[in-house]
Amino acid sequence: MATLGAKPVLAITLVALLALGVLGSEKNHKYAEKEQVSLWVNKVGPYNNPQETYNYYYLPFCKLNPKQRAEHSWGGLGEVLQGNELINSQLDIKYKEKLDSTRICTMTLDERKAGIFEDAIRRQYWFELFMDDLPVWGFVGELKKDDAGNETAYIYTSKRFDVAYNGDRIIQVNLTTADPVAVTPGAKLEFRYSVEWAATKTPFSRRFERYLDYTFFEHKIHWFSLVNSFMMVLFLTGLVAIILMRTLRKDYARYARSAADALDGALDAESLERDFGEESGWKLVHGDVFRPPRRLTLLAAAVGTGVQLVCLCLAVILLTIAGSFFEERGTILTCFIIAYTFTSFIGGYVSGGLYARHEGRHWIRTMLITASLFPGLCFGIAIALNTIALFYHSLAAVPFAYIMAVLLLWGFISFPLCLIGTVIGRNWNSIPNYPCRVKRIPSPIPDKHWYLRPWAICAAGGLLPFGSIFIEMYFVFTSFWNYKVYYIYGFLLLVVLILCVVTVCVTIVGTYFLLNAENYHWQWTAFGMSASTSFYVFLYSVHYFLFKTKMTGFFQTCFYFGYTSMFCLGLALLCGAVGYMAAAAFVRTIYRNVKCD
Repeated sequence: MATLGAKPVLAITLVALLALGVLGSEKNHKYAEKEQVSLWVNKVGPYNNPQETYNYYYLPFCKLNPKQRAEHSWGGLGEVLQGNELINSQLDIKYKEKLDSTRICTMTLDERKAGIFEDAIRRQYWFELFMDDLPVWGFVGELKKDDAGNETAYIYTSKRFDVAYNGDRIIQVNLTTADPVAVTPGAKLEFRYSVEWAATKTPFSRRFERYLDYTFFEHKIHWFSLVNSFMMVLFLTGLVAIILMRTLRKDYARYARSAADALDGALDAESLERDFGEESGWKLVHGDVFRPPRRLTLLAAAVGTGVQLVCLCLAVILLTIAGSFFEERGTILTCFIIAYTFTSFIGGYVSGGLYARHEGRHWIRTMLITASLFPGLCFGIAIALNTIALFYHSLAAVPFAYIMAVLLLWGFISFPLCLIGTVIGRNWNSIPNYPCRVKRIPSPIPDKHWYLRPWAICAAGGLLPFGSIFIEMYFVFTSFWNYKVYYIYGFLLLVVLILCVVTVCVTIVGTYFLLNAENYHWQWTAFGMSASTSFYVFLYSVHYFLFKTKMTGFFQTCFYFGYTSMFCLGLALLCGAVGYMAAAAFVRTIYRNVKCD
């Protein structure tokens, strides 16, 4: 009994381990003369709704051998999570062997099948096939108008494959659909296919280049946006330099002069109060600025997770640049999941150290929130989307085995690493060493103008970081929602670095203004003014959905805003952590150079 009970657990564990392999592809596949070449059918769906995809045989296509058991090609974890299900088409295709028009199967449309095909054609259903890991696409049919203006749905019944080869490797596959037949009840359809082979000099290493839209991604506007962001970095860096080198220097000089004059009795109370006026108000809160922030547990978990996401993004981008992962189905997503699992140590270390430096006592609770904050929220959104996909019988629904694989990766690798990082962070990174002592009684915060209040600073803080990535968001959204392959990851790396620099500069300026207003609650304000970038990205996503896409229906709308919410959540944690760390370094620096007692 124990052995039988262990088999499902062992099987799931094997699935999780197999998910780690990102090298399993047909990238190096070689063929001998007249060797069988598999053609895989993948999915169908409305063209305007990229996430609303279904199994290829969701449409009532007939099969070459209907009684033969379907052969599936299950890929890695990322491939399944992206909604792929490859099924062998059973077509007889041999390497370098020309095949004239050959019958696949015949079928007669009844009223139900004709209605399904007609609805699919009117909704512009497309399908995806794979040959030697190369995708080809085509539409199911087309609409034609008669002389009276009435539209009739026609389905394509023949497929022609033009395959280019170089030596023993397949380099290029083109698909041509033809022979449309009117979709009406009682119509007889005969599906046929043909294969043509032609030699090419294109090397195997460059066969994926035809799928890359160089004209779109390397447009002049794209380069202009990078230059514009770089100029913004120079401006903000100069602004921060002025604050640090000029304004603060005057503040230090005034404090030193005021202290010396006060000791000599040269200044009366009124002049001393004037010197400590609004311009130099940050000195007056030295006894409160290092006070533990409110909701310390949540802040430590958010900052730790954000730092982890920074390391994760840099690692995934660099690995993609080095390995061209965008050429393989689901590889980037698999790399993202595995990298997040192993960077959990960083999140635990940062959150554990931050919590301990503020003398927090509930470190286990902090560790649990750190380990589950981002994956828990994303998992909740994913479960809701998965329920919708199951109701629609869509390929976007993730099989239970792969859900368990993700949970096992989190439970047996990510969570223990976060625990170890928290323990190490508490012991190695827990010494406060603040330059100023914290007063026992908190000082009152004076009422200031509305633009110096934390909510206003947070709202304004995200504008410039969003402006630095605004153009890039258009290209990222277009590649994800409009069937384009995003390949300029070197460009993306520069944009991420610019975003971090702009976020650092904006947060330092905002923190300086907040402290000058004698408000010492800078921790959450620094995190919020950086994290608000994601709010503007979400607003842009609404604009993009309404004016840049033709998506329709409850299914696609839920998936669009569900995926966008996950992205904005991660961006908020990432930017918030960068901003908090910059503000913390800034605060420690300015108070280290003044006499606080």
